[in-house]
Amino acid sequence: MDSFWNFVGFFFWSFVFLAYLMVLVTVIGDLFSDHQVSGGVKAIWMVFLVFLPFLTALVYLIARGSGMSERQEQRRNQYRGQTDQYIKTVAGSSPSTEIADAKKLLDSGIITQAEYERLKARALG
Repeated sequence: MDSFWNFVGFFFWSFVFLAYLMVLVTVIGDLFSDHQVSGGVKAIWMVFLVFLPFLTALVYLIARGSGMSERQEQRRNQYRGQTDQYIKTVAGSSPSTEIADAKKLLDSGIITQAEYERLKARALG
């Protein structure tokens, strides 16, 4: 019976430790991705994270937690916009261009007539 509770305790404390590591990585990631915070302030936060990690992470989440979600949302929107722009630039050809490309593939014998019709239907919408 004692070994069972040792086993349960091991998994509990392992879970707590992994959760703490995730919080620590999130705090460090947010700290270094925030361009409004100066380098000196970042260094102070890091010193405290090294010497008083649990308390500092808790204080950081309380003091700057609401801004963390806002900064993450801004980064997500920025990356989404960049991805959308890339897709429009690279893969966003017009239906007539896609049909012409498919026709070239059909004429060269790379695709069959059925594949050409499928590509044409997809390009037209």
